[in-house]
Amino acid sequence: MTFDLLLKKYFTGVVLAFVALAAYFQAAGATQLLGAALSAPASSAVPGRAAALVASTPRSRPTADAIIARNPFDSVTGPLNGVPVDVPVPAKSAIDNSDPLSAPICDSPAAFIITESSNPIWSVAALQGPGEPRPKMHRVGDDVGGKKVEFIGFNPRENTPSVWLSNGGTLCQAMLFRTQPVQPATAPTPVAAPMLAPPPPAGGPNPVPADIASKIQKISDTEFNIDRSVVDKILENQAELMKSARIVPETKDGKVLGIRLFGIRPDTLLGTLGLQNGDRLEAINGFNMGSPEKALEAYARLRTATALDVNVNRRGAPVAIAFHIK
Repeated sequence: MTFDLLLKKYFTGVVLAFVALAAYFQAAGATQLLGAALSAPASSAVPGRAAALVASTPRSRPTADAIIARNPFDSVTGPLNGVPVDVPVPAKSAIDNSDPLSAPICDSPAAFIITESSNPIWSVAALQGPGEPRPKMHRVGDDVGGKKVEFIGFNPRENTPSVWLSNGGTLCQAMLFRTQPVQPATAPTPVAAPMLAPPPPAGGPNPVPADIASKIQKISDTEFNIDRSVVDKILENQAELMKSARIVPETKDGKVLGIRLFGIRPDTLLGTLGLQNGDRLEAINGFNMGSPEKALEAYARLRTATALDVNVNRRGAPVAIAFHIK
């Protein structure tokens, strides 16, 4: 009997034998796995290589250290986990500036022109120290006759522009002019003669003296002839002649356009020279008034100049004024 005939004859028995063998191996494997799980420790159930990998990989909770270190939400404060830095405390100034408005008047230098600005670099003053033949322009930090310029501004208590200077540990101020003390009111005394008009208050606009006005010849609204002696008198008496003018640097978009002139009346010195209230002084002899260095250079050459070409902006329109010095 061949194999094929035997297989066909006993096919059902062969299949049942294979099924019984598979069931046996499956039951044996399950029994072995269950016994290993109940008898061995939990760590030994993992194969050696896998157990080593699990042991070498620590599991930690996520942190916000990266965000704290970068602090992307605040560019000013910076990292929040940075090491604190000890900020040095500046040494206390040796100068007593607790009440600068009451600082005494300096014996020297003398102030002739003071221009104050919100920006210290634009605050300048014409000061004449002891032994100097004429005033010189100074800014904060300059030395004048052994004193250091600390601040240039306005003293509201004395109602005058002022320059504060220091010498050692003392502070004093050079005032452009001081307000006269107010006299107590008294009952009027009847007089037969008419009373004279009271003098103008201190700090008010002063008309140009006749000896100076007579030597300024007006050719047109934008052209003048000036005697050389007038220039010398102006430089010698700047504080009195410029008493009515207030000079303020004018800026736009962070750039200085020129110097705005206020407090000018027709009978004052600048009014006699053809300038008007509100004019913006932009250049003198080509020197840009928007630069402090150029403004100082133009002032330094004023005494020896034979002509002055002044460019101003008047109500938005450019105006050129020519002065012939003879």
